[in-house]
Amino acid sequence: MLETFLPTMDPVQAAILASIFLLAGIVKGFLGIGLPAAAMALLTLVLPPTEAIPLLWLPILMTNLLQFTRAQDKAEVSRRYWLFAVAIIVSIFVTSMFIADYPTALLTVAIGVAMVVFSLNLLLGVKLNIGPGKGWQFGFGVLSGVLGGISSIWSPTVAMYLVARNTSKEQFIAATGFLFLAGSVPLGAGQVVAGILTVPVLLKSLLGLGVVLVGFRIGELLRNRVSQTLFRYAVLIAFLVMGLRLIYQGLF
Repeated sequence: MLETFLPTMDPVQAAILASIFLLAGIVKGFLGIGLPAAAMALLTLVLPPTEAIPLLWLPILMTNLLQFTRAQDKAEVSRRYWLFAVAIIVSIFVTSMFIADYPTALLTVAIGVAMVVFSLNLLLGVKLNIGPGKGWQFGFGVLSGVLGGISSIWSPTVAMYLVARNTSKEQFIAATGFLFLAGSVPLGAGQVVAGILTVPVLLKSLLGLGVVLVGFRIGELLRNRVSQTLFRYAVLIAFLVMGLRLIYQGLF
C-alpha cells in the first residue's frame, strides 16, 4: 500500500533532480530571486514541462511563505495590493487548470519567454511608465497569473510593475512575497484539477523542498564570499541563454 504513494525514481534521475533543486536553492539564497527560473531552466532538460512544473509547487509555496512572514508592514502591503493578488489568484487558477491540455510547444515557449523577460528585465533595468490606477494592478495581475499558470514563473511581470512604481526596497520584498504567495495556492489547486499534481508528485516536490532549503542556506553563506555582481550577471546570462534555447526548441 505504501509503495503506491512513495515517489519512484531511479538513482540517476534522483541525483539529477536533487542537483537541480540544490542549485536553484543556492541561486535563491544568494540573490533572493530566481528559484522557479533556475529550476525550470534545468528541469526542462530532463523532463517534459507538465512533469517539471508541478515539482516546483511546494518549494515555491514555502519559500514565498517564509519571505512574506519575515516582511514588514504585511497588513499595509495586503491592503495596497489586494486587487493585484485577486487578479493573480483567479487567472493563475483558471490557466493552470487546463495545463495538461496545452501543447508541449506552447508550454516550452512560455517558460522560455518568462525566463528571457526575467533576465533581460534585471540585466537592462527595464522600467515602464505605469500609473497609480487600479487598472494597472488588475492588468499586470492577470498577465502575471496567465504566465504563472502556464510556466510557474510569474515574478517578471510582478517585479516590472513594482520597479516602475518606484517601490522602496522594504516594500518590494514584502509585496513580492505577498503576490508570489497569493499565486502559489491557486497554482497548486489548478494543477490538482488538471491531474498533474498527484500524491506521488507532491512527495517528490516535498523532497525537492528539503534540498532547496539546504541550497538556500548555502547561498546565504556564499553571499559574503563571492562577488554578488559577478554571480548575478552570470546567473542572468545563463537564464537568458536557456530561455532562448527553450523558445527555439518550442518553435522549431
